[in-house]
Amino acid sequence: MAECGRRGLSLLEEARSRYESLQISDDVFGESGDDSSENPFYSTTGDSNSDNYTETNPDDAGAGETRSQSCGPPGSVSNGQAQEEGWSDSLQDLSVPHYQDTHGPTQKMPATATAMDFFQLFVPDNVIQNMVTQTNMYAKKYQERFGSDEGWTNVTLTEMKAFLGYVTSTGVNRCESVLSIWSSGFFSNRSIALKMSQARFEKILKYFHVVAFRSSQGGSQGLYKIQPFLDSLQQSLASSFRPSQTQVLHEPLIDEDPVFISTCTERELRKRKKRKFSLWVRQCSSTGFICQIYVHLKEGPGPDGLDTLKNKPQLHSLVAKQLCQNLAGRNAVIFTGPSITSLNLFQEFEKQGIYCCGLLSTRKSDCTGLPQSMLINTEAPQQRGQSHIRMRGNMSIINWYNKGNFRFLTNAYSPTKEGVIIKRKSGEIPCPLAVEAFAAHLSYICKYDDKYSKYFIFHKPNKTWQQVFWLTISIAINNAYILYKMSDAYHSKRYSRAQFGERLVKELLDMDDCSPTQ
Repeated sequence: MAECGRRGLSLLEEARSRYESLQISDDVFGESGDDSSENPFYSTTGDSNSDNYTETNPDDAGAGETRSQSCGPPGSVSNGQAQEEGWSDSLQDLSVPHYQDTHGPTQKMPATATAMDFFQLFVPDNVIQNMVTQTNMYAKKYQERFGSDEGWTNVTLTEMKAFLGYVTSTGVNRCESVLSIWSSGFFSNRSIALKMSQARFEKILKYFHVVAFRSSQGGSQGLYKIQPFLDSLQQSLASSFRPSQTQVLHEPLIDEDPVFISTCTERELRKRKKRKFSLWVRQCSSTGFICQIYVHLKEGPGPDGLDTLKNKPQLHSLVAKQLCQNLAGRNAVIFTGPSITSLNLFQEFEKQGIYCCGLLSTRKSDCTGLPQSMLINTEAPQQRGQSHIRMRGNMSIINWYNKGNFRFLTNAYSPTKEGVIIKRKSGEIPCPLAVEAFAAHLSYICKYDDKYSKYFIFHKPNKTWQQVFWLTISIAINNAYILYKMSDAYHSKRYSRAQFGERLVKELLDMDDCSPTQ
């Protein structure tokens, strides 16, 4: 018994040491809670929520797949013999080449750096000044067409920063209507309301633009009104931070606030329009820093011809290529959900020096080229932690049982190496190393998303380009906080995410007292 206990403790220590980097910002928002502990590992049992980020449930990974052994997504082959070609039960050890890049912030910020300094790494003054210019141009053209607006005067850089501050405050106070700041209700805020009148704010809101007019060379691209801003932000994301070797491709949590949804009336719900876009990101799994974004319009024209694709696996494969286009030759390890995971994509990435580990689903994944015997459930009883692995070249397909079948495809982890899933109450469950890595990194990102959803800007405009704009501003602020926590400024003044947001609002409003409320 003592020997078994020592072996279990050894496995636990090895697992924690392998993913020690995940605890760099385990409490990334500076707040304690039930989901913030020393153990970054989460269960992948059939009754857990480990797959929630993929918008599926554990049945998608296996338990519900016995209905039809020949069913599969577009591209799957029904001929079992053809699917088994080249896949063998003979496993070989493999290792991913060394990561060809450093990771962390690219510049050292002084201990005196403010929240505004970190925010302007992503949204500098020249970008805000362009908003000033474009807003004034739009207001002039609008009034030439529809009549003069006597209450309007050209907006200034100081006013535009204040405008951004007011809208950003909705993410701090969790208030959907920014106009509540000037009200006498619960969300009123007299301390910042005095910096600008409500009438002036509404005028700026009426004419606010990032790009006032369509360029003659801009074509019919649906996001032309913010494309220059997105391009600038993309460059800032790449130049301000280098991610760790392990990164995740996924759609972050940007749905409606559940508290608001549970309290609003049916009429209000009917009036709210569904989002006409999806946002995909490449995210560092050690810090939560979002390294790259990709916006896909669900309707109308879009870049790269993605709007013409109706096959979701094909669409998501092209999105993945867009997000990883700057990773070639670096030996990065990418984790993916079922909609992206496919043999063809992983093989293409491997040629570029990008290695992958992804969850498989016979209903959501492109299973072309995978052995059919690994995609169906056996009727024989299985024990928790039991796994079956087949290999072809450097690619391994894993069928792992834990109150349900979970399937993974990877060329980033050796199939001969074992890992362990650490449950908070019931101990350890043996698994292949790839499964342990997937559970560790994805659970961290899920935890990040859970906290991120508390701080996105609550302002809800009707226009799609404005929705995308404020969402990306939210991403910029969260990234700014991550860089703040990794800088000397954090050791000087330790602000939580809420305090950091409040400080940023006051600095955008140019208020003398920028100390956050305790």
